[in-house]
Amino acid sequence: MNMLTKFNPFSKTENLDIFRPLQRFDMLREMDDMMRNMQRTLTGWTGSGGESMTLADWTPSVDIGENDKEFLVMAELPEVKKEDIKVNVDDGTLSICGERRAEKEDKGTKFHRVERTYGRFERTFTLPEETDSEHITSEYKDGVLTVHLPKNPEAKPKTHAIPVN
Repeated sequence: MNMLTKFNPFSKTENLDIFRPLQRFDMLREMDDMMRNMQRTLTGWTGSGGESMTLADWTPSVDIGENDKEFLVMAELPEVKKEDIKVNVDDGTLSICGERRAEKEDKGTKFHRVERTYGRFERTFTLPEETDSEHITSEYKDGVLTVHLPKNPEAKPKTHAIPVN
């Protein structure tokens, strides 16, 4: 029997051994997949100090940048509705949280694989000391949340020469 006739792309188990030599091993991707699977599986963890940590259902990717006037936090939130996003600042910590809801399955549509993750997410970041936390703004466009963290001009570090003894 020919090996290709055994291959069924819609089977529940991935029987792709005949293609294995063509696959490229990517350690970082494998580690990321493993972490995502652990996050989906675990509901919580209790540390030795009695602290409880609840894991999010998924973790959006974030870019952090800076220019002369502000720090920028850009989070990829595809398929997340604007009303499902909350941005808070509390005691020098920026928190971005929300939920990506799964679409209801259409009648007649049968999924063979679902790799996109849905559910609750939360990311927190410590604000730089020179952030003007009273004037932080955010905008959401094309699935990207951009948080503008203006710099406080009075908090700029002063530059001066340090003598070497």
